[in-house]
Amino acid sequence: MRTLVDLSNKNIMITGAGQGIGLAAAGLMRDLGANLTLVEIGDKGVALLKEQFPDALIAQGSVTDRDFVELAVSQSVKEFGGIHGLMNNAGITRTAMIEKMTAQQWQEVVDVNMTGVFNCLQAVGIQMIASSKAGEARPGAIVNISSDAGRRGSMGQINYAAAKSGVLGMTMTAAKEWGRYGIRVNSVCFGVVETQMTEVIRGEKFRDKYLSAVPMGAFLSPEQAVQSVAFLLSGAAEFITGQHLSINGGSHMGF
Repeated sequence: MRTLVDLSNKNIMITGAGQGIGLAAAGLMRDLGANLTLVEIGDKGVALLKEQFPDALIAQGSVTDRDFVELAVSQSVKEFGGIHGLMNNAGITRTAMIEKMTAQQWQEVVDVNMTGVFNCLQAVGIQMIASSKAGEARPGAIVNISSDAGRRGSMGQINYAAAKSGVLGMTMTAAKEWGRYGIRVNSVCFGVVETQMTEVIRGEKFRDKYLSAVPMGAFLSPEQAVQSVAFLLSGAAEFITGQHLSINGGSHMGF
């Protein structure tokens, strides 16, 4: 029987792969037949990845470091012959109300969640363009992980909301510039996903408030969230580019 979402023999790079959404994505992409290049900064996450994905190429470093990102991409291409998909996922939060946010809290989030996304987008895109010029008709696809916070704001997270909104602009611009090379670029905007990053809003104090805004009445598991990414990286989405797909149970609806 034909499988609609098939990543067999594709090399997929996932940033922020050592926990949460990135870790769930690595498991799903492997099950769909992909080779994996996994980027993670933390020692604990790297150790977990080495244990669970012994056949993967694991690169330890920060997406804010352009030299590291370029080296990781180069190593991945050498190992697997090219990068066919990027899940641009690494992200952090530093929560504070606007009037209390420090310059450091602002800059740390923007550096990882926006500049880090650009660094990976650019480095992988350059490799995909080279593949296109070498004659590959569909050299690859990129999925940037944004958030509903980038569409409607998020109290206590002006840094995060601004960065995630910037990711949407990067997605559309890259899709326009690189469509001629057959490179697709999309973003997904998750609602509340059950990860360490959302523990506070899923706690007793805020849980009912946030759940009441979700028509489907539940938060996303990481495993549910990443199915959308696999779809967008696969041939099943071959004519979808420049789009922002909301995965949120209906908590944000737009057209």
